[in-house]
Amino acid sequence: MKTASLLAVGLVLLMLYFPEVSAQRKETVPAVVVVEAEIRSFPLAAEALGNARANESVDIRPKITATVTEIHFEEGQAVEAGHVLVKLDNLEQVADLAAARAALVDSEASYQRSAELFRTNVVAKSQLLQDEARKVADEAMVSVAESRMAETIVRAPFAGRIGLRRVSLGSLVDPDTVITTLDDTDTIKVDFDLPEIYLSRLALGLTVKARSAAWPDQEFEGLVTSIDTRVDPVSRTVLVRSVVPNEEGFLRPGMFLTVTLLKENIEAIMIPERALIPERSAQYILVVDENQIVERREVHIGRRRPGEVEILDGLSAGERVIVDGTQKARQGQTVRILTPAGTQP
Repeated sequence: MKTASLLAVGLVLLMLYFPEVSAQRKETVPAVVVVEAEIRSFPLAAEALGNARANESVDIRPKITATVTEIHFEEGQAVEAGHVLVKLDNLEQVADLAAARAALVDSEASYQRSAELFRTNVVAKSQLLQDEARKVADEAMVSVAESRMAETIVRAPFAGRIGLRRVSLGSLVDPDTVITTLDDTDTIKVDFDLPEIYLSRLALGLTVKARSAAWPDQEFEGLVTSIDTRVDPVSRTVLVRSVVPNEEGFLRPGMFLTVTLLKENIEAIMIPERALIPERSAQYILVVDENQIVERREVHIGRRRPGEVEILDGLSAGERVIVDGTQKARQGQTVRILTPAGTQP
């Protein structure tokens, strides 16, 4: 105890008579410049390349092999759902339907006679059941014949605009033949890929603005309606789908669009980009606590803008981060904080 006191007194005297020793000790404490992490507005404005698709699109094909007898559409025509597009040769189907209906008339009459005789115990129940079964079978055959008859008429499955006609009167068509195309383009779907870093910011209903080289002065605005459930393991991107109104018909399926995804009300923890210390695939920062002691901390970063970076995890607003002097400071070391001008506060 007495020895420690003597050493302390000796150290004080040494510093008084040899001030250069005190200055040298002070110089061993590194001087750094720090800034406080701040919450700032950082609107999302991600750009991507998208492809336009029709809201609904289909190749019109027949279900049977037959000859085209009537065509009831014009190229580029707008049609409603159920509109008759093409009629096919139906002579065979008409005959089959007539035969099925005639057989049904006969079986219904037989069933009615059997039912009346069964009530007077003239006909056995087994005969009644047999006639009923034949009637039900003939009803089914009529339904089949009517279905085959309906297949000779090709209709529009939904409202849209007809494409180019690819058949003529008298053409023999089969289920592999494309008669024409039908697209619902009143609404256009725009699909585009975004880096997975945006996943935490993506949400249904975000505003999307699209531009096309065909209409350089026109901006098309829509909303995000769907986000894919998977991230591409190769490109590390996620597929996003938006819907853009297209009443004027400027956009067409297959067009190439430049897409900007917007979200205005985003606030983020921001620090100067030069505060980051990259090591392999990780990012670190040096935080100075209230006792001016350094703590080395790993952080997860988000988006960047000139001179700044977004911190997603590992740092709270108000904490002080070293921006100048990171090469001199070490974990657990005490530092002197300087103002950006280089003078001690």
